[in-house]
Amino acid sequence: MTYKSSTARRAGVAVGITAVMVSALPAATATAAAPMNRPAATAAPAWCPTVSGHRVDCGRLDRPLVAGKPKSGTVKVSYAVVRHSAPGPAEGTVAVNPGGPGETAVDKAEAFAWGLESLLKDHDLLLVDPRGTGTSQPIPCGVTDAEYRFGTRAQQRAAVERCARNLGPKVAGYTSAATADDIDAIRARLGVPQLSLYGLSYGTYLMPVYAARHPERVRSIVLSGAYPLALDPLARPSAQAVPSSLKRVCERSVPVACDGERAVKDLATTAARLRTEPMTVPVTTGHGVHQKRFTEDKLANLLFEAASSQVGLEPDKPSLLGQLPRALDRFVKGDAAPLRKLVQEEGRTGSTVDQAPYIAVTCNDYRKAWSKDAPLSVRWRQYNAALTSVHPGAYGAFSAKGFTEGTTDAGDVCIGWPRENTPDPQPTKVELPDVPVLVLSGDLDANTPVASGRKAARQFRDSRFLTARNMGHVPELEQSRCVTGVSSRFLRTGEPGDTSCLRALPPITVAPVRG
Repeated sequence: MTYKSSTARRAGVAVGITAVMVSALPAATATAAAPMNRPAATAAPAWCPTVSGHRVDCGRLDRPLVAGKPKSGTVKVSYAVVRHSAPGPAEGTVAVNPGGPGETAVDKAEAFAWGLESLLKDHDLLLVDPRGTGTSQPIPCGVTDAEYRFGTRAQQRAAVERCARNLGPKVAGYTSAATADDIDAIRARLGVPQLSLYGLSYGTYLMPVYAARHPERVRSIVLSGAYPLALDPLARPSAQAVPSSLKRVCERSVPVACDGERAVKDLATTAARLRTEPMTVPVTTGHGVHQKRFTEDKLANLLFEAASSQVGLEPDKPSLLGQLPRALDRFVKGDAAPLRKLVQEEGRTGSTVDQAPYIAVTCNDYRKAWSKDAPLSVRWRQYNAALTSVHPGAYGAFSAKGFTEGTTDAGDVCIGWPRENTPDPQPTKVELPDVPVLVLSGDLDANTPVASGRKAARQFRDSRFLTARNMGHVPELEQSRCVTGVSSRFLRTGEPGDTSCLRALPPITVAPVRG
């Protein structure tokens, strides 16, 4: 949140999060001798995961596709419950969402169980594949991950419109509110009075939606790699976090491998050059070799999204973020080969996974810089007015247009989303329960940066905010289980306990910049 995912994102943007092993959900007081609270095991469906040392109960629930519109039909939502290992009743149930929108959870049961090993002794773990994903009845819209992520901005906007046309009235079924209600219906079926919520990346958006809709069912909350309901539709926090990440990796490298200030200047030079002279990069995918135009917006996506992924997972091995200062230095000096190689390697991660859940939730729920009810021509005027009103320095090394077009969930990407059949955006000012909340951010994460995490924490009355040094998106990636240990203690006791290990995580390896 180590699992590999080509669709895991944050408040948007394809992030290949490779190691989410966290999710805890305080289960209800139920024992094997209490069949009303713990249904008797039945023959497991073929998709039900196995977790060593734990019983896993799986089920599927028919849910209305669009609430209040029975003619829209139903969708089958699947779930798995990893049962605690100690004798006696569970002390709680932890519901985990690993991100996206559109990321699956059931198939990651073993990885989550590893990360939350200590918590699973006396807590159950609830994993739900959100509607339209994994084992929960996918409803494709004909747009693949690779097409959406690597297309030009015009192609991305066209893909969004095509996705909406192909889904038709079904677009209204893809919202965070609907997924939250699905989780609560499963909670009720299981006889669990309250859940502890554990959200990673997009899960940090979904879980507050659940908490607002079902406040009496929430025991505690952990949000990791977080952003608030009132996210910035122009993605400024991410733009401002990119220079900080470059400076930090340079300053912390041992021995010092680069000058952070120089790296930021090289980034600005590279962005300006690509703005007028895009680089052509041959990218190999499952469909052959394609010549891709690498423009300022693709550089922005590489820097804030891709470079934040998996940071700190294996700090002693090369990473995209650790190689960027050298690649930018060489590009400025006339050698494009190192940067081209990084782009080619990132291009291989595209998949054929359909993006209906990602696109629809993003375009239905997130704040926009235009009115949902306005016609397209008016939307464009509203959006351009918002973008031109931004302070010139708000995007750091990038132009406003270049950076916002590097996002897949912000800027103008959803501007052609239909007015018909679509719900209103998710409210940003909601009443949230007064329960213990822990928010965690990696201090090298430009995808859901520290500033966004702090804002997410301020949504709650009883919250604590912690940063994990030298970690990216999300901090649970690190292998020592320091981060999952802190979150597990919090879910069990309401207190994070000793957090000193968060400040002692090792710096990542940085390729030296010479000359």
